[in-house]
Order: sequence, then C-alpha cells, then structure tokens
Amino acid sequence: MTAYAYLIIAIVFEVVATSALKASEGFTRMVPSIIVVVGYVATFYFFSLVLKTMPVGVAYAIWCGLGIILVTLMGIFLYGQTPDLPAILGMALILIGVCVINYFSKTIVH
Repeated sequence: MTAYAYLIIAIVFEVVATSALKASEGFTRMVPSIIVVVGYVATFYFFSLVLKTMPVGVAYAIWCGLGIILVTLMGIFLYGQTPDLPAILGMALILIGVCVINYFSKTIVH
C-alpha cells in the first residue's frame, strides 16, 4: 500500500474515534468508549506506517486538515451541529492549504 492509502485509513479511524468520543459521554458509555480506544490505536498504527515514507509535517497537515473537515461533517450528520460562516470559511482555508501542500510541495512523496 502507498503512504496515501495508509493516511486515508488513519484519517477514517481518527474521524470514527473522535465522533465516538462525543457519544461516549466522558467514557461513561461502554460501546462508544471501546470504539474510541480501538479507533485511536488503529489511527496511530496506520499513521506510523505513513511516516516511514512521508515527512511528518506534511503527513500531519494532511491528517489534521482532512480530519477537521470530516469530523465537522460527522458533527453535522450525527449531532446536528451546524458550523457558522466563519467556521466554514476557516475550514475552506484549511482545505486549500492541504491542496497546496499536495500539489506544490517538493517535500511530499508522490
């Protein structure tokens, strides 16, 4: 698998774990709490595989940028948390930054 495939897997696990963190209600609900722990362990395992070939700063920027947007979407659909215009604009700028890194950075593995 490529670094990008591992990164996507890490991001998906992180989004699921973070969404379950809200549902765990401070680790008072068993099933969401288990999902959180398993999700974060899987996240860091796959992220460690990414770091074998991709610079840590670039990988982390992509992970955080896409994670923020995907967690926000999960918040909208699962919890009815609608971001306001400044939040949407901020996330758009983050997404633009991730695109700039991916398409123009010479430090990234293609």
